[in-house]
Amino acid sequence: MISLRQHAISIAAIFLALAVGVVLGSHTLAGDMLASLRTDKTDLNTQVDALTAQNEQLTARLDAADRFIADSAPRILNGTLSDRTVVVLTTPDADPTDIEAVTKSLHTAGATITGTLAMTDAFVDAGEGDRIRSTLTNIVPAGAQLNTGAVDQGSLAGDLLGLSLLQDPQTNTPRSTPQELSLILETLKGGGFLTYQTPPTKPAQLAVVITGNGTTPDTGQGATIARFTGALRARATGTVLAGRPGAAENQAPIATVRSQSPLATTVTTVDNLDRETGRVTTALALTEQLAGRTGSYGTGTTATSLTLVALPR
Repeated sequence: MISLRQHAISIAAIFLALAVGVVLGSHTLAGDMLASLRTDKTDLNTQVDALTAQNEQLTARLDAADRFIADSAPRILNGTLSDRTVVVLTTPDADPTDIEAVTKSLHTAGATITGTLAMTDAFVDAGEGDRIRSTLTNIVPAGAQLNTGAVDQGSLAGDLLGLSLLQDPQTNTPRSTPQELSLILETLKGGGFLTYQTPPTKPAQLAVVITGNGTTPDTGQGATIARFTGALRARATGTVLAGRPGAAENQAPIATVRSQSPLATTVTTVDNLDRETGRVTTALALTEQLAGRTGSYGTGTTATSLTLVALPR
């Protein structure tokens, strides 16, 4: 007859055997899992290496294309904007390299740049809306009629600056005196809304607004810049809004222009200003505006083509 002690020993032996089995099994399972993970890691490393090589190859091709466009720019742009005047306006996040490159393209095309004005953070800050609107309404030139629909800060600023910085598209004559233009610019600079080195002393025919990559968290700035550009276009012979790829996404300026009517049908946009193609396209796009046409250019999903297929005639 089996005693209680023997029974307890048997049960203990069974649990010990189970424990040993679990340990041995877990080691086997862990080994298999580790082997599988090592294989997966090797496969992923191989994929990463292949994608890195592909990315480097594509980057090299883009760089080569940029060099070709840069070398060809004098032939592409030569004389396309002869006898034309352009004012350049920049947003707070505009890249200095892009500003310099666009300025170079405009000069290469034969344009005369009347001035470059930089918007400050206060210019596009919704929290400064009341202050900038009050400032703008106090410096309207005598006899000037503002657009009654221009009530938000972007539209109002674009309307007033359009009247003062740009010629009348119908008559090619100034709509403000040099003294009025000087007062407007000095007041906006003194209020912390604009900065510039040398202020424009005469109005231009065309305008280019250079923005950045649209990386600022949406605080309504994209809409403000878009409306500003649209109001400027309503007073100009032509206006182009150009920026980097991020500016064509989410609520950024170019994305807003392309998604809203009538902005999408009046303002030409370029979203690859970080590349030489975009910089040349920005200058060419002004010729399209002069012909009364509009385009959406670049590499963004809402662009209709990379660049102008042919110069407007």
